[in-house]
Amino acid sequence: MPVFAWKGESLEDYWWSTWQALSHPGGQGPQLIVDDGGDATLLIHKGYELEEGSDWVNSPSASHEEEVIKDLLKQIHSENPRRWHDVVKDWRGVSEETTTGVHRLYKMQEAGKLLVPAINVNDSVTKSKFDNLYGCRESLADGIKRATDVMVAGKVAVVCGYGDVGKGSSHSLRGMGARVVVTEIDPINALQAAMEGFEVTTIEDTLGRGDIYVTCTGNCEIVTLEHMRKMKDQAIVCNIGHFDNEIQMDRLNGSDARKTNIKPQVDMYTFPEGHSIFVLAEGRLVNLGCATGHPSFVMSNSFSNQTLAQLDLWKNRGTYKVGVYTLPKRLDEEVARLHLEKIGVKLTTLSPKQAEYLGVAVEGPYKPDHYRY
Repeated sequence: MPVFAWKGESLEDYWWSTWQALSHPGGQGPQLIVDDGGDATLLIHKGYELEEGSDWVNSPSASHEEEVIKDLLKQIHSENPRRWHDVVKDWRGVSEETTTGVHRLYKMQEAGKLLVPAINVNDSVTKSKFDNLYGCRESLADGIKRATDVMVAGKVAVVCGYGDVGKGSSHSLRGMGARVVVTEIDPINALQAAMEGFEVTTIEDTLGRGDIYVTCTGNCEIVTLEHMRKMKDQAIVCNIGHFDNEIQMDRLNGSDARKTNIKPQVDMYTFPEGHSIFVLAEGRLVNLGCATGHPSFVMSNSFSNQTLAQLDLWKNRGTYKVGVYTLPKRLDEEVARLHLEKIGVKLTTLSPKQAEYLGVAVEGPYKPDHYRY
C-alpha cells in the first residue's frame, strides 16, 4: 500500500501528498474515502468547483496554507482541466472522523455543494465521547511532557474551549496538578466547567499569569499575536483542537519576534521587549506533532465506526442520496460492546419485564437518538 507521509512535512509537501493519495493508476481516483479533518474532501470539491467555473483559486488567501491549496489546484488544472470530474464520477462516499471535517460537510450540504453521501463518524458516541475526551485526557499531557519536560504541577494552564476535547484536556492538566482556567463562548459548556471546579474567564484575563495555553475549539484565531505579546515569559502555547489557525501562526512568523528552534517541534519566539514564549508543533496538533497521538485502544473505537461506515456506504452505494448521515444507535452500542471484554467489563442483562418497563428490546438499543451521554 503506497503511503504519502513523513515526519516534518512542509505544507507544500502535505498537500502534494494528499493529491498523490487521490491519484490512482490509470487516471482513476478513490471510490470511497476515510477522511480526517476533511482535507481530501475539500481538495476534490474545490478542484471540481474550479472546473465548473469557480474563481476561488484567484481570490485573496486568508493564510499561507490556503495559498498552497490554490497553487496546487491551479497546477493540476493546467495539466488536466477535467481531472476532478473524472475523480467524482466514480466516488461513492466519504466517512469523516473529526468535528472540523463534519462542520465542513454540513456547510457544503447547506450550500448545495456536497457531491457524495457522507457519514458523520465524529458524532457517533463511541467516537466523540471516547476519542475526543479520553484520548485527549492522555495524549495532551504526553505531548507537552515529551516536548518540554516541564513541571506541570502548580502552574496555571489555560484551556480554550470546553467541548469534549477541552474536557479531556482540562482533566489531563488538573490530574498533573495544574491550576486550570477555562475559556468558553457557550454558556452551557461554561457552566459545566464551573461546576467541575474550574475557573472560567476570558483569555485576556489570563495574560501575564498563564503558564500553559492549549487551544481546543476547532475555531480560528483563538490565540492572537496580541495575546502572545502579553503572555508571561516562557509561557507554552499549543493546540489540540484541529488546524494550526487556532493560533495566529502566520502573523507570529511574520512579526518582529525572533524564532529560535530548540529541537524538532519546539520553537522559542523572543519579542523585542525581551520575553519569550514556546510554541509546540508549529501550532498543529501537539499530541501528534510532539508525541504519538491517542493510545490505540481508544482509537479502536473510532476506527471501528469508520469501518462500519465504509461497509455501509459501499453496501448501499446504489440507494444513498447525497447528504450527511450518522450511524444508527445499535451499531454505536455494538462498537462499545466489542471493547468491553478487553478491560474486564461484565454487562448486566435486562429481564423481559425490565425491558418492557423501559420500552426497549432486551438486546438494545437502550437510548433514543437524542440522548446525550
